[in-house]
Amino acid sequence: MRHCLPDGLELHYELHGRADATQAMVFLNGLSQSTAAWAGLVHALGKKYRLVLVDLLFQGQSDEAPEHRSFEEHAADLADLLRNLQLPADTILVGISYGGAVAQRFLVKHPELVQRGVLLSTFPFKDAYFDGISTSWKQALLAGGYPLMLDVMLPFVLGRTYFLNPIITIENLKNSKTSQSPTPDRLLKLVRATEESGNYLEELKKVQVPVLVVHGEEDMLCTPEMGRAMYQSLPHGELEILPHVGHTLNLECIPDLIQLLDAFAAKAIPVER
Repeated sequence: MRHCLPDGLELHYELHGRADATQAMVFLNGLSQSTAAWAGLVHALGKKYRLVLVDLLFQGQSDEAPEHRSFEEHAADLADLLRNLQLPADTILVGISYGGAVAQRFLVKHPELVQRGVLLSTFPFKDAYFDGISTSWKQALLAGGYPLMLDVMLPFVLGRTYFLNPIITIENLKNSKTSQSPTPDRLLKLVRATEESGNYLEELKKVQVPVLVVHGEEDMLCTPEMGRAMYQSLPHGELEILPHVGHTLNLECIPDLIQLLDAFAAKAIPVER
């Protein structure tokens, strides 16, 4: 489905699950992902929830803007979409990595549109190691396009445990990703948002809804320490560090992720007194 933004550009989104559900989950992708990244969760979660999968601008089937979007601008695009969807009163925003950075801004800037948040494998700040990894990805993209970027990226976004015992072989994973290859220009515009982002921990102290923070123990990019920092800044935060998994939780530990999301959705929302 397509949603026309105020500037005329269109977001691609998909609706799955129960139309009569009393709760909804909205999913935001990682940097080079599309809505297809959530395929492993849709069947199980769709039995109980209304699901909204969203490609941000420059991702998947969404449009490409002339200029890059900041994380705050991506959040504003999402807010425009959600205002036009008739979602249940209890809506949970789930963002992974890049999508998690957008979700952080959304929870601060548009708190009236969601009742809970889930931040998966994401970053509230960047350190020198994070910047070093990002630079290597960008240089690989410029030198050899997405296939070379993927070769450089995979050891950082999949845990060591996954490489030793893959759910999908690394070769098949590369082939499937390359066949859906985003263009270098789209990726470079997405990367700009990360490059320009600053430390967001102080802003996260403003979030008044419950937020579940989930990180993989083997995540080299968005480390468990980043997860702990977010958890400590969030007034109503919960933290889960998953053993034996890396950065790509929506591939590496689908059953665990489904269970965590289901359990979080089942909790009562605390009432402010």
